[in-house]
Amino acid sequence: MFITTRHRRSVAVAAGSAAVLILTAGCTSSGNDGKDNGSATAGAGVPLVAEGKLTTCTHLPYPPFQFEQDGEVVGFDVSLIDLVADELGVKQEIIDTPFENFKTGAFLNAGKCDLAAAGITITEDRKKNVDFSDPYFEATQAVLATKKSGITSLDDVRAKNKKIGAQAQTTGEEYAQSKGFDPVSFESSDAVINGLRTGQIDAVVIDYPVVQGWLKDKANSQQFQLAGNLETGEQYGIMVKKGNSKLRSAINKVLGEAKADGNYKSIYEKWIGPLPQDQS
Repeated sequence: MFITTRHRRSVAVAAGSAAVLILTAGCTSSGNDGKDNGSATAGAGVPLVAEGKLTTCTHLPYPPFQFEQDGEVVGFDVSLIDLVADELGVKQEIIDTPFENFKTGAFLNAGKCDLAAAGITITEDRKKNVDFSDPYFEATQAVLATKKSGITSLDDVRAKNKKIGAQAQTTGEEYAQSKGFDPVSFESSDAVINGLRTGQIDAVVIDYPVVQGWLKDKANSQQFQLAGNLETGEQYGIMVKKGNSKLRSAINKVLGEAKADGNYKSIYEKWIGPLPQDQS
């Protein structure tokens, strides 16, 4: 997945009332405390918010796309953005921020981050506030239910009068609402699965790769089961500030090259599993 020791990251600080966690590369020092005013540039004249860094907004944890493992932030999205950072000759720095920022593009448009990568579905609503890279992941939603609930489909949730949940501000939540449900909202994927464990909800609508990751854990597979896939036609994209065409072009170049040279396949198989034929 091509994260070397020079990309190791650790939790550094919580900034302000938003409790934003900055996860920095362990050996990186820009000499300006990360407070660049946006005048920094990288390869191909790409503008950056901090000298020598590609600053990524994300929301932790959201395995397999981004999560902490042995004191390091890793995952599918992290590995892809590391390729972009390498292309620009800089190091990736990750800022953990509330997911609702990705709907408004607030942190991007305020110059806090260069891009956002967090398993973010491309939607027309979000495109009003930010620009997206080319799609890099074909996504579906899934229903995960407790085994004791007897739920085997989304229809069962209503028929059995069970409680359903979703992560707040996600397309999973929007999908459940579009089907007439009033899902219990959780701030993070960790909170969602804790809600299942503690009986706050009986089922959840969430991205299928997240469900895949959860069910790899024996303790989870003993308690929960996949109750159905929901083909929603979603695609993930990487967000940049409106009008940042140079960074968007650089990202698209890297995504195209990674799919052509096998790097994308290797990253996919490391964090998710076999790459579907239609995405190879």
